[in-house]
Amino acid sequence: MGKTVALLMGGWSPEREVSLSSGRECAKALVDHGYCVNPIDVGRDLPSLIAALDPRPDVVFNALHGVGGEDGTIQGVLDMLGIPYTHSGLRASALAMHKPTAKTLFRAAGLPVVEDLVARPEDLLLCDPMAAPFVIKPTNQGSTVGVRIVQIGDNAWREVVKEWRFGDEILVERLVPGRELTVAVMGDRALGVCEIIPRASSFYDYTAKYSPGGSEHLVPAPIPPQVYEEALDIGLRAHLALGCCGVSRADLRYDDTPGGDGRLYLLEVNTQPGMTPTSLVPDIARHAGIGFDALVMWIVENALCRG
Repeated sequence: MGKTVALLMGGWSPEREVSLSSGRECAKALVDHGYCVNPIDVGRDLPSLIAALDPRPDVVFNALHGVGGEDGTIQGVLDMLGIPYTHSGLRASALAMHKPTAKTLFRAAGLPVVEDLVARPEDLLLCDPMAAPFVIKPTNQGSTVGVRIVQIGDNAWREVVKEWRFGDEILVERLVPGRELTVAVMGDRALGVCEIIPRASSFYDYTAKYSPGGSEHLVPAPIPPQVYEEALDIGLRAHLALGCCGVSRADLRYDDTPGGDGRLYLLEVNTQPGMTPTSLVPDIARHAGIGFDALVMWIVENALCRG
């Protein structure tokens, strides 16, 4: 019999459905290759989770996304229990999830990030934080949950701020025009660069990410070779700057618009990238010669015990 794997999925973040989809795909791949998999739908009841992890598995596969699963919370629990788990540890997960903190580390590492500020919702109601176009987003959510692009002449965004439900801070960033790129990192290797072209919406939002046909993935990204290599370098350096483990995904913008600066900008790093049929990391891995099942098994076999 192969290793016993407790697969954590679901959770209570706005990304719950995505996590369930990731979990189902990964569980199937592991079962098909002889692993003994125990899927666990994680809730806020800690005693229930600890009971579900008895008998103790060889490895925990963390397929949770967003708050609770990607921010160091579940990582801390598994550290306390001394069970090896996939993806990044507590510190890297917490640093990456809080976007302003991650950007501070990226700047210190010499990585290119876009101009930004952090403000309270009530302060944004008083005046524009910067010249439009700009982006407002939660400081600690994934899957573009809560993201709004504010174009010139758009005043309706203040209604969004009035109803803000993602904490007491908002991250505001200058909107970088051009292409949406993402880099998959596996261990100490950047696997490739993908360009994302949204089909179902004006930018790569939740619908474009997870609806069939919502976006087109171009792998390898059709960008100049030197820009491609620079994107790979940025993705790997961002992974290392945060102290990530296993697989991560770095999101970038490339301003190749007429009159633009021609630069790459690092937006954020996802320590728990999606593993659904429409997800980016599996697409990039396939182009690098690594099939979905092989990717999932590599993630399990490289799980660490940090507690």
